[in-house]
Amino acid sequence: MAEKRMLIVPAELAKRINENRGDMSQAEFIDFLMDSQLKEETKEPKGIKEKYVTREEIHIFEQDMKSLMKRALDFFVSYGLELGKQSPKTEFEELSSRLRELEDDLASEDKSKRATIKWK
Repeated sequence: MAEKRMLIVPAELAKRINENRGDMSQAEFIDFLMDSQLKEETKEPKGIKEKYVTREEIHIFEQDMKSLMKRALDFFVSYGLELGKQSPKTEFEELSSRLRELEDDLASEDKSKRATIKWK
């Protein structure tokens, strides 16, 4: 059998324990509360304050994604031109103009654009 000790608590605390413990004994209820509190502390590190993404972070993410897509498109176009057959000059000019349009779109930071996330 486990060693037992006496714990002296204020009368108000003993009353709150008795009102909320249900079918548990006082010792079981206090043990349950201690375990749940200790488990909760280990789940969330104390340094984390924000759980949500800010508008600035979304804006930075959007700009980074546009830049990444532009770089990927640049890579595949240049890779295709080096490996593939010589494209006619008109196709090359068309691709160049599209890339310039993308670059201009990235350069202009229109404040009316918003990133929206739809959940189903």
